[in-house]
Amino acid sequence: MSKHLSACTSVLVGKNASIDGSTMIARNDDTFLPLTPQRFYVHEAVSGRKETWISNQNGFTAEMPESGYRYLATPNVEVDKEGVYAESGFNEKNVAMSATESVYGNERALAYDPLVENGLAEDSMQSMVLPFIDSARDGVSYLGNLIKKYGSPEGDAVLFSDNDEVWYMEIVTGHHWVAQRIPDDAYAITANQVAIQQVDFHDPDNFMFSDGIQEFVETYHLNTDKEGFNFRHIFGTDNEKDRHYNTPRVWFGQRYLNPEIHQEPTSSDLPFICYTDKKISVEDVEYILSSHYNETEYDPLAQGNEDTKTKFRPISMNRTQNSHVLQLRNDVNKESSAIMWLSFGVPAFSPYVPFFGNVTDTDPSYSNTPVHCDDESAYWMYRKLSVLVESHYSNFIQDDVDFLTASKEKLRRHVQNSLVEAKSLTGDELTNYLTGQNHEVVKFMKKDVEDFMHRLFEKGLTLSKLTYNMDKNL
Repeated sequence: MSKHLSACTSVLVGKNASIDGSTMIARNDDTFLPLTPQRFYVHEAVSGRKETWISNQNGFTAEMPESGYRYLATPNVEVDKEGVYAESGFNEKNVAMSATESVYGNERALAYDPLVENGLAEDSMQSMVLPFIDSARDGVSYLGNLIKKYGSPEGDAVLFSDNDEVWYMEIVTGHHWVAQRIPDDAYAITANQVAIQQVDFHDPDNFMFSDGIQEFVETYHLNTDKEGFNFRHIFGTDNEKDRHYNTPRVWFGQRYLNPEIHQEPTSSDLPFICYTDKKISVEDVEYILSSHYNETEYDPLAQGNEDTKTKFRPISMNRTQNSHVLQLRNDVNKESSAIMWLSFGVPAFSPYVPFFGNVTDTDPSYSNTPVHCDDESAYWMYRKLSVLVESHYSNFIQDDVDFLTASKEKLRRHVQNSLVEAKSLTGDELTNYLTGQNHEVVKFMKKDVEDFMHRLFEKGLTLSKLTYNMDKNL
């Protein structure tokens, strides 16, 4: 099994590092080609099920548990062609999962524990794990057991969070993996390269790992360092592609959150766990995921030298099928704390719309995305906006920035007003109310976006090259 274009960028934030005590995991899903539509829906809870999961991508086969929790998912529309790839969401226990950030093991390690062709891959992972876990830590353990049983056909990094903890798990060979808890006062940014560094095997509160990984490394002489157990050095890659495709994205995110620290975009030693005096907001995470080396010589959309503009792979891309920030707030009732900030357009140009996680359905414009462009679905509306802005970038970008800024204010106010109204509600009454608020945000954003696109369209008519200014006397 091979992924179409295996490339994503992830951000993880501990609760004490965020501005409001939230945990956050976030990722750009860049796995597919530019036209691979996705939808956003709620998978109902199940019980008494007798079902076998069979992947149409690599033949992975497993019996599904009889019972599973309700959960949100953002799968592909063309499941028969592209596979499921449920990708991101919450379950009803306030556990968030985003899968996966592709990573690559090196040839030394893979020689002794090769990938398993029909093992558990990204296309099946979210569906095989999220409905069955009760915490972020439980997610690591549950997935680790599946990898032990079935093996992995690819390198995958998986993000888990709950109200208290954030975990990052890297599966690098057929059966070996390490997971690290992001400290409460820290953040991490990853980009398609093994990221975890020193592993403390005597610290179960902050590290989990596959059975026998230390013996495996020792037996096959895989540790390239004289001291310690640097997971990145032992299992990861460090090559020219990394320094043009991967490390610059990590560099830019760390540069934004820690501008006082000077690092090179091609450095192989960028830290995994990072600390900043800045309190990190949802908007900060969105900025990182929507960026393209803004205000640097590497921005492909800016004026400048063509050689530097195309030197590094940007974070936001035309093939970003969805960008999401999975936020779990700790300053509100837990039943209202899960919020998925979802962008279905190119995140450089499209807003992140907040959806409460404790809901029973999603708006049809999100759940019923068609394969081809239409005038009803949210996915295609935001893709249209993205194409329209980029088509006249220098003329439209400030309009777009102003629109996104106004949208962020309006969307934050919507979330706050909804939470205030929901304070006295519990159980089904609360779930129904939050479901209604999700429909409401879709409704007003559809009007706002369509009105904005109409304004851009009218402005675009004045930018045609098919024009001629004649002398008024002729």
